[in-house]
Amino acid sequence: MNVVAVNVAETRISKWYFGGLASAAAACVTHPLDLLKVQMQTQKGKNISMVTLTGIVLKNQGFGGLYNGISASLLRQLTYSTARFGIYEMAKQQFAPKDGRPIPFLTSAFLAGLGGFAGGFVGNPADLVNVRMQNDVKLPPEQRRNYKNAIHGLWQVARTEGVLRLWAGASMTCGRAVLMTIGQLSFYDQIKELLIETPYFEDNVITHVTSSLMAGGIATTMTQPVDVLKTRAMNAKPGEVKSILTLITSTAKESPLAFFKGYIPAFVRLAPHTILTFVFLEQLRMNFGVVKPVALKND
Repeated sequence: MNVVAVNVAETRISKWYFGGLASAAAACVTHPLDLLKVQMQTQKGKNISMVTLTGIVLKNQGFGGLYNGISASLLRQLTYSTARFGIYEMAKQQFAPKDGRPIPFLTSAFLAGLGGFAGGFVGNPADLVNVRMQNDVKLPPEQRRNYKNAIHGLWQVARTEGVLRLWAGASMTCGRAVLMTIGQLSFYDQIKELLIETPYFEDNVITHVTSSLMAGGIATTMTQPVDVLKTRAMNAKPGEVKSILTLITSTAKESPLAFFKGYIPAFVRLAPHTILTFVFLEQLRMNFGVVKPVALKND
């Protein structure tokens, strides 16, 4: 007769809003890179380098110019990231095996996709205002929107273009968010699990940084074409983009590489943003998370 001994250990799990807080904190550091990425993506027929573009912004607006749209960026993270992280974390905790083993990768990817879709929809209005505020300086003075902050931008769009305009580009935002969330969250958890199973890594900051850096690279590659199309759709004037197909066609006419415009600043921005987000998230989990007992069976 086999005797099964059950040991009970404790682990800490995240609260639903930790992801939004961690992403907002990371955005405070990486916003200048996001601004440069947006301005590169809206170039048509031009190929100004990130270094040159940085010089132009600093020359024309000073250091503060690199933080144009920061209020919209923070609002975006507090809506978009709170929703996608919250849904993913809560669903993952519901489906997690009782013995503490991680959920299968395909289940994780499915849950991340659901969270990403919801986050993309909820965060689209703030994302639209964020893109416009970051790109405003490139427009001629008479064409600038001059939003004072994120709330003023939301009000102006709703008042002058209609409430539904706040969800311009929502299909691409949601598509990008699905890919982004799978690339970041699912791959982060999978990579972290594989690293911890080796004798070289433990559940510490080194593992969190390594896992998030790799996940950031995967997420950037998966989302860049959709990100370019989303940015152009959001920055377009009413009626300028007739359909997603025409937008894809016009972008493809520039060259296949046009879908990857801004890839370097996107990765340079997303990699540290992903690293900081998960480092902050793990610290919140380890220090302020909910304690959960885990049953470990030993034959």
